[in-house]
Amino acid sequence: MKLSVVIPVYNEEENINLLYEELKGVLNSLEHDHEILFVDDGSSDGSLSLLEKIQKQDQHTVVVSFRRNFGQTAAMSAGFDYATGDVIVTMDGDMQNDPHDIPMFLEKMDQGYELVSGWRHDRQDPFLNRRLPSMIANKVISVVTGVHLHDYGCTLKTFRKEITQGIRLYGEMHRFIPAIASGVGGKITEVKANHRSRRFGTSKYGISRTLRVVLDLMTVKFLLSYATRPIHVFGTLGLLSGGSGFLIALIMTIQRMFFDVPMGNRPLLLLAILLILMGMQFIYMGLLGELQVRTYHESQEKPIYVVRKVFGRQDQKDQEE
Repeated sequence: MKLSVVIPVYNEEENINLLYEELKGVLNSLEHDHEILFVDDGSSDGSLSLLEKIQKQDQHTVVVSFRRNFGQTAAMSAGFDYATGDVIVTMDGDMQNDPHDIPMFLEKMDQGYELVSGWRHDRQDPFLNRRLPSMIANKVISVVTGVHLHDYGCTLKTFRKEITQGIRLYGEMHRFIPAIASGVGGKITEVKANHRSRRFGTSKYGISRTLRVVLDLMTVKFLLSYATRPIHVFGTLGLLSGGSGFLIALIMTIQRMFFDVPMGNRPLLLLAILLILMGMQFIYMGLLGELQVRTYHESQEKPIYVVRKVFGRQDQKDQEE
């Protein structure tokens, strides 16, 4: 088995050499072939120069350099694309993730799991602006996605290569990887991981990312539940809206015909018309979504299912060999 350790780096020149030496010691103690894949996310300090020096000295190291800062999600996606290992380990470049936890994660993978996610149970970050928002976000994400984890934000994770091949990341979706992996049938678990205080540099994250997380959570929920059947969500909204408007209009019509209650001067009539029009628009959106889904899948010959393994087929056996 070969390991690929993916590390996004953004302005971490004080940490790079220390992290490399500590990580290399852990990897050399394992019985697996390995590679360390640094993804420089457009650093403006001396991070890239240090990474280039490390790469020249160590043939097991690969450096992917972005032209500008694209964010951690893009760095993770690039790491998945360039990794050649059977198992991929992701971790931060700020030394807050402990490389000595990697063997424990690999032991958990040996139990049949395809994704092992870290849980910073003793997190060494400020409470009000880091830990409290994270606790709330983890609870909300768990409820919305149905994948219950204590810590979605922990970068220290291990993946089977085949799981990452089915994951496409955009926006700020790297924190939703467990939920996305669950959507393609990945077997997921969570283990406690050691979390260390930051020694050098400053955090690149703040409370301002909360809005982006909420928007991406809505996207993930839609993709997990309705990606292949958008008419179900938009059609349901359309029927509820249009049905409510029709019911209001019907009641007002009955009142006008049998109880001589005027309609023209009542704001409720405008509300009924608005709800009916909104219902029609939602249904149109659902139908357009259905057309786009079919174009997406059929033009790329992309299946709407994910196969774990095929039993009893000779061609499948030959492919695995």
